[in-house]
Amino acid sequence: MATAMLLGIWGCTTQAQLESPDSPAIAQTQQNDDGTAYQTVTVVENLDRPWGVAWLPDGDLLITERAGRLRLVRDGALQEGAIAGVPDLFAQGQGGLLDIALHPNFSENQLVYFTYSDGTISANNTHIARATFDGETISNWEVIFEVSQTKNRAQHFGSRLLWLPDGSLLASIGDGGNPPVELDGELIRQQAQNLNSHLGKIIRINDDGSIPADNPFSNTPNATPEVWSYGHRNIQGLAFNSITGQVWATEHGARGGDEVNQVTAGKNHGWPVATHSREYSGGLISPETSLPGMVDPTVIWTPSIAPSGLAVYTGSQFPQWQGNLFAGALVSQEVRRIEVDETGTAIRQISIPIGQRVRDVRQGPDGLLYVLTDAENGKLLRLEPAN
Repeated sequence: MATAMLLGIWGCTTQAQLESPDSPAIAQTQQNDDGTAYQTVTVVENLDRPWGVAWLPDGDLLITERAGRLRLVRDGALQEGAIAGVPDLFAQGQGGLLDIALHPNFSENQLVYFTYSDGTISANNTHIARATFDGETISNWEVIFEVSQTKNRAQHFGSRLLWLPDGSLLASIGDGGNPPVELDGELIRQQAQNLNSHLGKIIRINDDGSIPADNPFSNTPNATPEVWSYGHRNIQGLAFNSITGQVWATEHGARGGDEVNQVTAGKNHGWPVATHSREYSGGLISPETSLPGMVDPTVIWTPSIAPSGLAVYTGSQFPQWQGNLFAGALVSQEVRRIEVDETGTAIRQISIPIGQRVRDVRQGPDGLLYVLTDAENGKLLRLEPAN
């Protein structure tokens, strides 16, 4: 697959600031280059480093905060305090309570899934747990997956969740960290190419943590059967296009070399033996940017934008945006709208400025786009058509 280097970025221009009649927050109206007028509305604020968001069937929301708190937004208002029942976890550096996803049959079983970091600074790893939410508290917390190796330092946990139409669950697992972090006598990032390791992978499990029989490496000797794709550095955006059946991921590079990837079962995405990233010290990580048998990224960002949450828009509120990718960005404090054709080739990208570090982007059940900002006074924002 040929790499698409997107060099042109179209911006959007602020036209006015309007008071929302439904909220004391300011709604900022903007004009996109395709003529789409939209406004950014603050839904809730005063969140502490939020990481993931999920909608309950009644329209209320659950939001994770990295320090280990689960928050409830009920009837449009952030409730006081945290939801009880989340156990203690390892919340340092990039670790803590991370992603959240409701079981596809939540209305019947009340199951909520979480990714989080566990352990100590000298030995920690990513876990996936499921628990019951009764509308008030969390109970029956059950760990259904944990990364096979522990690591030191609080870096590169992943860890987005994504349900596939067949009811199986994808989760992204980071490569373990930057130099000088090592495992078994070599830089830990080399584990991304080791099929007998969970590090630097997307894994696929059933809803109870068991392993689907049709995983691509289920019958491969010396391979961990949960592995679905490999050669990843640190995926923090994972989304499914229900129209085309494509799985998309956004991945942090090191110094430059951030990626958007179309991911399929069994494929090697190259890290760290083929990459556009450079060491933070400035040297080459690898002399190769593409190798036979490895998948090239669809989009490469150098300098880095630090991509985070990812959504594929399939709603009707913005018909011009259907099929577009919406990638959050931590460093550049924006959402990138990426137009792709039916084959998954990127055509162009457009900047939607947010003004705070963007941690997550989701399409809500109302067909609107929602954005979580990563700050001590983090916000949940909504992009909606103007007027």
